[in-house]
Amino acid sequence: MAVDELQAIIQRCQVLEEADFKGEDFNLFQVAGQKCLEDGYASQLLEVIQNEKNKVIIKNMGWNLISPLVRCIFMYKQEDDKREHCLKILDQLAQLCNPKELFLGLLEQIEQTSGEQVCQTVMLLLQPLQTVLLKLQNKKAYSVGLSLAMIMNQLTPLPVPYTKQQIQEDKLGLCQCCNAVVDFAKPFVSEVVKNMEKSSEYNDMELKEELLKFCMKSLKYPLLTAQLEQLEGIEEHPFRHFATEIIDILWNIRELIPLVLLHRKGKSPHWENQEFADIEQKNSAESLACLSYLMFVQHFGIDCFPMVFSPSYLLQCNMTHIEVLLIRTEESMLSKGLDLFESCLLRMENNSLLHQYLEFRGFINVPQVLVKVMTLCPIEHLRKKSLSILQLFIDKFVAEGKYTLFRCLLKTSNHAGVEGYVIKNIKDQIHLSLTKACDNTWFTGQHLISLLDLVLLLPEGAETDLLQNSDRIMASLNLLRYLIIKDCERDNQTGVWTILAKIEQNFLKPLHVGLNMSKAHYEAEIKNKKENRREAHSSNTVCSLTVSGEKMPAMTTEMQLQVLHSALFTFDLIESVLSRVEELIEVKIKGGMDEN
Repeated sequence: MAVDELQAIIQRCQVLEEADFKGEDFNLFQVAGQKCLEDGYASQLLEVIQNEKNKVIIKNMGWNLISPLVRCIFMYKQEDDKREHCLKILDQLAQLCNPKELFLGLLEQIEQTSGEQVCQTVMLLLQPLQTVLLKLQNKKAYSVGLSLAMIMNQLTPLPVPYTKQQIQEDKLGLCQCCNAVVDFAKPFVSEVVKNMEKSSEYNDMELKEELLKFCMKSLKYPLLTAQLEQLEGIEEHPFRHFATEIIDILWNIRELIPLVLLHRKGKSPHWENQEFADIEQKNSAESLACLSYLMFVQHFGIDCFPMVFSPSYLLQCNMTHIEVLLIRTEESMLSKGLDLFESCLLRMENNSLLHQYLEFRGFINVPQVLVKVMTLCPIEHLRKKSLSILQLFIDKFVAEGKYTLFRCLLKTSNHAGVEGYVIKNIKDQIHLSLTKACDNTWFTGQHLISLLDLVLLLPEGAETDLLQNSDRIMASLNLLRYLIIKDCERDNQTGVWTILAKIEQNFLKPLHVGLNMSKAHYEAEIKNKKENRREAHSSNTVCSLTVSGEKMPAMTTEMQLQVLHSALFTFDLIESVLSRVEELIEVKIKGGMDEN
């Protein structure tokens, strides 16, 4: 019987001195203890462990029971008495065993767990692990750091619940586990706070660094991926609670404000370990971006932030974080980046951002990344939001800033739709300049002429793909039509009449040639399709078609004809506006001659 075998080993070891325990004794104790657990004699094993006479034996050998003990706890059902006995054994081992040996045993058990049991195992062992760590005298900071790192490494591969239903179900227990880990860390936070109030001894700094590492990891996972908006029907959002706790830890160890302002100081926070400082500097960008999102969008810890910085300065500080988030493709991170950008912009007045800010790298990079989100992101609501934020960004600049930004976007966007949007904005700024009493030199006269040279031209002359560039071309024609109507040749405020010959040479004439070539090509294609359709046995023959250099999905002949007719309609529309522009030019020139 397993209990008898255990008693025999206990009796043999009771008469030995602690130093006389041999490897064989450890093995026999582990095997007998494991057999007791597996055969259902947990209550008898508990009595053996609680016996004062066995204190020395349990201190030295008890940690060997951790692995079989965890297996049995998960094997029994929640309400089973045997499970309750196993939990009491675990608690007793935490109190009686050698802290160093038990610490390693608990960590090994956490390291070996995987899949669906990760969160269950971590939550089961957090309390005994905390008890053991609080007893440690040597290398306490290192041991706390190792424990937190091991736990986070085990949790990181698990998918973060994102939707309301996933958060409520918490299938793997991640939401509950994350908050349990924070509770596990609290005594060590209190210890750091207490020691910081007394002095700044080296050991205290070590423990502080380990807690800071944990917070940085937590910001990256799960908070960077998590959905942190308040959800209806969830009274206490687990990840919002977790975020609050992480912010509290950072504030308590006096690292919250240094981290938020880290990037503008150009150096990492003070680390005793230079190797970690190098790793942190390389890998912490996403964690810091998440921290800024929590503070400036979700307002966690905002009461602690000094309200002495201008909105433009806060925008400058956050541009690096915004870029870090927007270059990611995951919805959770993209949406955080857009929300952070929008939040910073909404703090500012329109026409208040000086053009000098565009000398900072982030102010050029972020709009370019935003354009990629607008044009390439597969998620519609994020594409729409990025467009509205681009407009918000444009609105914040003074006239010279808008002018510089427009030039940059026209040169870098490489997307006809975006270029068309920028040209529409240029038209709006010209309208303001012509109708307002104040003199705006950036969208009239020589500056505007320089800008029009970028706008009123075909990128590849008559060979330009007019269908692919139709948005840009239509916006350019509408701008030119507006300039001709609004600015008479005598006043020439915009300078358009000065460069009219160049516009005709670089834009209008090549556009005429390009339209004739494109219409002829598409009309020939339509004719060929119709002839092929008559010759084919069926009009539903599937063919391939290339439009604007891109191969279209397999379509029937009828579908192809619809696409080709649609292209012809676009050309007719461009031609109609072009004719109207040329007509207006002729009328204006004739009117000017009559006046003379």
